[in-house]
Amino acid sequence: MSKALLLLIIMLFGCLTSFGQQKHIFSFSKNDFLLDGKSLQIISGEMHPARIPCEYWRQRIRMAKAMGCNTIAAYVFWNYHEAAPGVFNFKTGNHNIAEFIRICKEEGMWVMLRPGPYVCAEWDFGGLPTWLLKIPDIKIRCMDPRYMAAVTSYITHLASEVRPLLCTNGGPILMTQIENEYGSYANDKTYLQALRKLWLKNGIHVPFYTADGATPYMLDAGSIAGAAIGLDSGTSDADFEQAAAQNPNVPAFSSETYPGWLTHWKERWARPDTIGLKKEVTYLLEHHRSFNLYVIHGGTNFGFTAGANAFSPTQYQPDITSYDYDAPINEQGQATAKYYMLRRLISKYVKYKIPEVPQPVEAIEIPSITLKPLTSIWQQLPRPFQSAQPVPMEYYGQNQGLMLYRTKLIGHKKGTLAITEPHDYALVFLNGKFIDTIYRDGGKWSVKLPESSVKDPVLDILVEGMGHINFAQYLIDRKGITDRVTLNGMTLMNWQIYPLPMTEPFIAQLKTALPAAGNPKGMFFKGNFYLAKTGDTYFDMSGYKKGIVYINGHNLGRYWNTGPQQRLYCPASWLEKGKNEIIVFDFHQAQAAAVDGKTHLY
Repeated sequence: MSKALLLLIIMLFGCLTSFGQQKHIFSFSKNDFLLDGKSLQIISGEMHPARIPCEYWRQRIRMAKAMGCNTIAAYVFWNYHEAAPGVFNFKTGNHNIAEFIRICKEEGMWVMLRPGPYVCAEWDFGGLPTWLLKIPDIKIRCMDPRYMAAVTSYITHLASEVRPLLCTNGGPILMTQIENEYGSYANDKTYLQALRKLWLKNGIHVPFYTADGATPYMLDAGSIAGAAIGLDSGTSDADFEQAAAQNPNVPAFSSETYPGWLTHWKERWARPDTIGLKKEVTYLLEHHRSFNLYVIHGGTNFGFTAGANAFSPTQYQPDITSYDYDAPINEQGQATAKYYMLRRLISKYVKYKIPEVPQPVEAIEIPSITLKPLTSIWQQLPRPFQSAQPVPMEYYGQNQGLMLYRTKLIGHKKGTLAITEPHDYALVFLNGKFIDTIYRDGGKWSVKLPESSVKDPVLDILVEGMGHINFAQYLIDRKGITDRVTLNGMTLMNWQIYPLPMTEPFIAQLKTALPAAGNPKGMFFKGNFYLAKTGDTYFDMSGYKKGIVYINGHNLGRYWNTGPQQRLYCPASWLEKGKNEIIVFDFHQAQAAAVDGKTHLY
């Protein structure tokens, strides 16, 4: 190779490197977003790295680009990255938020960062870490010094990950959101300003925005001076006039335009009208309004990450495992009819070339898998804690899973048993015999205990946490039994408490130990299956009642025969060529049933 050719290659490489690290200035005019001084209409599709197997991040981002988006909005879930106090994970698998943002840049997409600390998102506790709930009188989303100390640590660590990826440093991040829909919750402007100061102190110098409903009181309580105003959602001139009335000197945009909606257990699948969506997006495009589709792709609430809603003290609406959301890109990453409608619509208004739609990820069917009993929860009880009265899971460092509460009945031994409060699903046993279930929703928290011939009957209450509330005024939502248990009004004392976290490490240490005859509740079933090739699949759990599924040690999430979800998504990356293992825990199933794999959610 000649010296001249070598020099040319070095120069070209230098130019490419310089271009790849080109720095940009993102700013506001009175009505517009500006990129390097020129108007930029943000057409964003939201997706959440924690809900998408990291092997599919690039494919999902390419799908958003092929629908016409130029930006990706991404929530960062604090509790996903700091599962224990001071123990951060921003590096492995789905936790590598910086890698997700780098892939966005490589695919030519801008990024709007939504880092919380609170995010809502139908995610457990709205992204806040549940170890905060170990503090009995903790106050959240305000200037409580204990909360703010934890927030400060989180922002400091996250900022170090994303700072090199700001557009001013050659990355794709244009804006950072301050909190989320704060005007729906509270009115502490000092708190919002403190968050902005923390981001600035840690070198996050791109512009900020807030996101609130398009109503005067929400915008008044949730916005801060100098931050762009996001509207959840902005659908009309009247909505944007509300934003201008709040602050006429910053641009407003639709920070959450909803192409789909969430689904709770016991509901029908949410399938919003596509005609209304087309009308809203047409309005935004015609008026050159920036917008973010929440969500363009939902993904999955793997494990125990699904949240819940509650709008009264006795209401409880847990979210299903799937976060398909009836989004344009479905749970498995495939384009829907809604996707193609939006792609055609957006293409009429944008000047840039929209790429071809990527090939879908392959889905496979799996023939019927035979399962056999493995053990029961009663054979897996650890050493108990002793407590005068029941204590929530979080006080023992447990997030969700199960907790068994056991005591002897002295004095009253039959009658009305009341649990205050059962969070969230409880099975009641007397001397090992199943009596009844109690479900939190609706406030009917009592059962009748029959008379027993045993001198001091043993009462067992097995409680499942089904997701911490993630929105509105009942966010302080501890799991297990949160206060007391009474029998005919008498408070029951002296409890043994057995933590059963049902985490992947907990499942990995299960040993075969079949229960004695008598109590068939709380059974584990196990099976093996063999694959010649891997692919995405949906495990059909319609033969079971209520429980959790683990594939090769991965927690797929919850199933419940109340519906609507009967199938659980499993990505190809969690399957192996050759031998695979499935473990099912079911609260009520006495006999093993077969399981198979389908190619679709329903």
